[in-house]
Amino acid sequence: MKSDIEIAREAEKRPIAEIASALGLARDDIVPYGHDTAKVPIAAVERLSDRPDGNLILVTAMTPTALGEGKTTTTIGLGQALRRIGKRACVAIREPSLGPCMGLKGGAAGGGYSQVLPMEDINLHFTGDLHAVSIAHNLLSAMVDNHLHQRAVPEINPRRVAWKRAIDMNDRSLRHIVVGLQGEGIHGVMREDGFEITAASEVMAILCLARSLADLKRRLGDVIVGYDYLRKPILCRDVGAAGAMTALLKNALNPNLVQTVEGAPAFVHGGPFANIAHGCNTVLATRLALKTSDFVVTEAGFGADLGAEKFFHIKCRMAELAPKAAVLVVTRRAYVMHGVENVLQHVDAVRSFGIPAIVSLNRFAGDRDDELREIGKRCEDGGVEAVITNFREAGGDGGTALAEKICSLCERSSRLAFLYPLDAGMIDKVETVARRVYGADGVEVASSARADIKRIEDLGYGGLPVCIAKTPASLTDDPRIAGRPRGFKIRVTGAKVSAGAGFVVVYTGDVMTMPGLPKQPAALKIDVDEAGNISGLF
Repeated sequence: MKSDIEIAREAEKRPIAEIASALGLARDDIVPYGHDTAKVPIAAVERLSDRPDGNLILVTAMTPTALGEGKTTTTIGLGQALRRIGKRACVAIREPSLGPCMGLKGGAAGGGYSQVLPMEDINLHFTGDLHAVSIAHNLLSAMVDNHLHQRAVPEINPRRVAWKRAIDMNDRSLRHIVVGLQGEGIHGVMREDGFEITAASEVMAILCLARSLADLKRRLGDVIVGYDYLRKPILCRDVGAAGAMTALLKNALNPNLVQTVEGAPAFVHGGPFANIAHGCNTVLATRLALKTSDFVVTEAGFGADLGAEKFFHIKCRMAELAPKAAVLVVTRRAYVMHGVENVLQHVDAVRSFGIPAIVSLNRFAGDRDDELREIGKRCEDGGVEAVITNFREAGGDGGTALAEKICSLCERSSRLAFLYPLDAGMIDKVETVARRVYGADGVEVASSARADIKRIEDLGYGGLPVCIAKTPASLTDDPRIAGRPRGFKIRVTGAKVSAGAGFVVVYTGDVMTMPGLPKQPAALKIDVDEAGNISGLF
């Protein structure tokens, strides 16, 4: 089979105005970025607010392998399959991060005949949204350090600065740094600092959860950048950065419209990671998709223990969204590693929220029919229907059976139910997720984490949802433990409040906010010839 980039180059792309027109958007509703990409201004989103919503379908997965199980490919393929059976459908997914693109997993624009176009642009700089997030984040970092240097009020304790820097790249060397070294602190306050990847930035989370420009500015102003000597929070608005940050993010807030290989409309907007952030595309893009299509297929990062749980508890809760059905992606290679009990734990987790689920057995090249049928039978013996799909090699035609079943699921009565009330204690919220979603026996809270949580609750942030940062490689907090383990507890190692995003990040195990590159990074294979043709992207 041809490579992803070869398929992308050979695809016949329709002018972006035609894609917009199919959604009921006029030419004045879009701002073209070339021939095949456009921004949709917020004004157009607001104009369509009175339209009824379509059916929202969430794509999640079992515990994945390090290379991923094709969740984005399934999302795009299912959107195409729904159109193949005559439905008005589109997809709403995240923008890729350059870190994984240059690292281990490669790009995140789907694959084969189920990908979004233009593939090279989307996987690299696209419309510049992630760069805008990085710059806005680092503007605040610079203004915090200038605030310290100028000894401005309110006075920030240099040992209590909570705001790191950000870059859209995997770079382990930047996890811990020292700043202000020149002149032994004469030209800046010498202190410990560090970088996190842009996908883990609170600014990215804010961009993805904001419902308007005013909401974006308010949320940015609420960001806690540090604490004074009495441990009172110092906010972004206290250092005067919210207005300039909003100006830098003004265009990035507008959803991006592109198309799939088969010409289906696709909104590709926002890119938070699900292991250290909430892992969903923007609220604005999802709402726009729901107003312009009868069926909207979206995704949440990694397995249901991370992306789906946060999709329900954070995104749906804040944006008042309610999916009609969920698809759990299962592959042979992940099944071999984790087994059917792992699949069923993820299915049970989704169903615990009141959402019906079905398994998509995502075929990879080399998978045998008898193996996939056996996996499907074991899933069905466990109480969940499974459908073999072949989205990468057959596009929408590879999943019309799944599309038909999804339509039937959407016709059933379902009601999203949250697993914890917001007025529950912070540790109680984490324990509920650990027991109901991960299948744990409870939590073990380190003394330092307990102190973090008490401070957060004492500051008045105890009523926020939790965003649990955990390894995606296991239902536990230990990436070495595969399958569906029993008798384990989740180790809570720390917590911080993301007041602008509107959640509390709870750290478990040894999870990091800045990944590193692997021994053989994908960047080694990426190149460009004299004609400007890029190779090596996948």
